[in-house]
Amino acid sequence: MPEQVRERQVEVAGHTLMVREAGDLDGKPLIYFHGTPSSRLEPMFADALAAELGIRLVSFDRPGYGESQPVPFSLASIARDTGLVADALGIDRFATNGQSGGGPFSLACGAVLGARVTRVGVTSGAGPFQEVPGQLDILDDNDQAAMALLPDEAAAAVQFGVGFEPFRALGRATDAEILAGFKKMSSRRDGEVLDQPGPASALVAAMRAALVQGTSGAGWDNVAWCGPWDFDLGAIEQPVFLWYGDEDTFAPAVHGEWLAQNLPTATLVMRAGEGHMGVMEHAREVLETLTAD
Repeated sequence: MPEQVRERQVEVAGHTLMVREAGDLDGKPLIYFHGTPSSRLEPMFADALAAELGIRLVSFDRPGYGESQPVPFSLASIARDTGLVADALGIDRFATNGQSGGGPFSLACGAVLGARVTRVGVTSGAGPFQEVPGQLDILDDNDQAAMALLPDEAAAAVQFGVGFEPFRALGRATDAEILAGFKKMSSRRDGEVLDQPGPASALVAAMRAALVQGTSGAGWDNVAWCGPWDFDLGAIEQPVFLWYGDEDTFAPAVHGEWLAQNLPTATLVMRAGEGHMGVMEHAREVLETLTAD
């Protein structure tokens, strides 16, 4: 089946989200949560594969990203918004996957939406910063100052977004400069993945769209998963699949290990010598696993 793509604004709880559907629009639904910072365009590397596998690949810009209206949000509120997006698209039950900063939102859907979510995926995702060993120690001065404001002054803590200004500038760079910037921050294996046309074009498109409205979306992302998580991990009863690389420079392996230890239904795949872009390199495995009957 040839790949299909459609986009539209969906109103949820008084604000609008830009939603993208791709792959097989009549296929098995999987909702994909983009990274931090990124946008709904991130999973376009898997559009053709999703069509081949009969998967309806849904993604949306979180508030303040891309073309979605900026509003404050949390892990649980995005999970509730996801349920409303699914309602608007006529989707009853679905799988989820969250890449990088999108990982906690995928987990939140499993807890908040219960039986509507069939399987939960996390690829190179963030764990709770306040509980994963050593992660608070690696935050820079700006992020430490923002952390000190949580949980009582969440709106002020959106100063986390200041740290994403270099990414905003990168989004206005040439394609080659965007790729070179990411390769500089990434593992050797990630650089090899981004040498491939599909992953490269997806990353460039996602970054160009990500921060056109500013950095508030990225700031609220960090508030959501650096501060106390507002859902109960223990409420996740679905199968959870965790994919990580042990040379990830963005989401160290300890995040996957902590989640595996604290989620009784989790299966952890830790790949030696791999980094942050494993979801692109192993897209078939991820999609097939999450949409299996």
